[in-house]
Amino acid sequence: MSTYTSEIRWSRGEQKFTDNRYSRAHTWRFDGGTVVPASSSPHIVPLPMSDAAAVDPEEAFVATLSSCHMLWFLSIAAKRGYTVDSYADDARGVMEKNSAGRLAMTKVTLRPFVVFSGAKLPDRAALDALHHAAHDECFIANSIRSEVVCAPRLS
Repeated sequence: MSTYTSEIRWSRGEQKFTDNRYSRAHTWRFDGGTVVPASSSPHIVPLPMSDAAAVDPEEAFVATLSSCHMLWFLSIAAKRGYTVDSYADDARGVMEKNSAGRLAMTKVTLRPFVVFSGAKLPDRAALDALHHAAHDECFIANSIRSEVVCAPRLS
């Protein structure tokens, strides 16, 4: 078993609070010392109460799935003898009402584009198998109810 931590910090400062027009800007601090500016999404809480330049939980959710998939993909590709030169993903998440009528991230689509080099290059079937194995191993994907689709880009 492993335990992972993050520190979330927000302070009201001099803002009035009960009018519901307070800043949602806050910080995330991780165990390595990295501090990330965070906020509610401007799609949920309008500006100026949100900070559009900060990471919002919805973006972080999509990025977490994409990152976990990529890390597993790279590990599996290396073990199978493929050389990966680069990996890029333009992941997208859809937030809408779920079957219970509540807002939820209902679908995340990963759009990875992988560049390989060397003597051993995967064909489409091998590439799909690598992505399938990465999805099966991704503990973030295994932890959620949302549909996660992997639609690799070939160019």
